[in-house]
Amino acid sequence: MRALIQRVTDARVVVDGETIGEIGPGLLILVCAMQGDTATQSAKLAAKISKLRIFTDDAGKMNMSLADTGGSALIVSQFTLAGDTSRGNRPGFSTAARPEEGRALYEQFIDDVAALGITTQTGSFGADMKVSLTNDGPVTLWLDV
Repeated sequence: MRALIQRVTDARVVVDGETIGEIGPGLLILVCAMQGDTATQSAKLAAKISKLRIFTDDAGKMNMSLADTGGSALIVSQFTLAGDTSRGNRPGFSTAARPEEGRALYEQFIDDVAALGITTQTGSFGADMKVSLTNDGPVTLWLDV
């Protein structure tokens, strides 16, 4: 699985003019299931993200994790993370999981993050979403598992 995570002071997802997910301090997690991914990759990615020491401690050093801070996660499906532009200017998405597999792994990932005690909000799989955020730092990381 592939994820782009951003440390945020706030983030929200709007679908058809209605806010469907919103968090304060925490992580915006854009996630994409790739072909061949399984529940094992989902659990591994969730565990990795929950333990990443990318939040500042009292000394101002990035030394705390999402689990340490009690922050929330806004999890948004984004198949375009599988985009391949190596053959030209139009991205190809053939490495992304098929929609039914992608949805199942997206939902599994949400469950895996929540099972770690992290408060989660979500986007809507396959919907046209408007995502807004205030990136804190900015801190943005790309993860593949």
